[in-house]
Amino acid sequence: MHAHQSEFELRLAESEDDLRHAQRLRYRVFVQELGGDGPLVDHAAGLEKDRFDPFYDHLLLIDPAEQRDGGVIGVYRLLREDQAAQAGKFYSEDEYDLSALKASGRKLLELGRSCLAPKYRGSAAMMHLWRGLADYVAEHDIEVLFGVASFHGTDIEALKEPLAFLHHRHLAPPELRVRALQAHFQSMDLVAEADLDRLSAMVQTPSLIKAYLRLGGFVGEGAFIDTAFNTTDVCLVMDTARMNPRQARRYTHGRKA
Repeated sequence: MHAHQSEFELRLAESEDDLRHAQRLRYRVFVQELGGDGPLVDHAAGLEKDRFDPFYDHLLLIDPAEQRDGGVIGVYRLLREDQAAQAGKFYSEDEYDLSALKASGRKLLELGRSCLAPKYRGSAAMMHLWRGLADYVAEHDIEVLFGVASFHGTDIEALKEPLAFLHHRHLAPPELRVRALQAHFQSMDLVAEADLDRLSAMVQTPSLIKAYLRLGGFVGEGAFIDTAFNTTDVCLVMDTARMNPRQARRYTHGRKA
């Protein structure tokens, strides 16, 4: 049995043990389940980690009834501008030119490494994690959220419908339009808009990306093929001032802005 959502604990990582529990869940999801890898991944200890981890806040969703990994069943990685300055850059800058966002003068938050343990998917757990994110955004007066989200696999032909759908229907406005770095730029304009099968495209789009789109999120221009993680990445951008109010209420549990 899962804990009822009211029994979940939601907090930021406070210790090295907390961080290791998050990295262990990430290893199970991103490495064992999805086939990812990276230069700092510790296969012997079962930890998915990178050089940015020490600079991020790590939002943890904990089920006290779960014995494994300190009960951590969901994680989100959060990086504000002041933290990115300490890290030297945002994680996404390895894949995307963020000049438009950084020149906007608005308070930015980078999101990443969002995942849930398999048996909690499709439950209230993700909603609970998102509500914790909404509280964090309010606490720090964040105006624009962004981060890389992934399609599993690197076969562009297989992903052309959903990528083209994102390009034609959800491209960020120019003032928020990040762009995949030229050296790795993969066009998403792969199918003419008139020829798109919208239903097929949406079925192939990961649920996390669809959740951002429902909130009023956009995508940057171009995709990035991450061979190490066996993913095709897009950069999602969400302007809190343009969020869908009806959808946003689901994640902020009635709290006033």
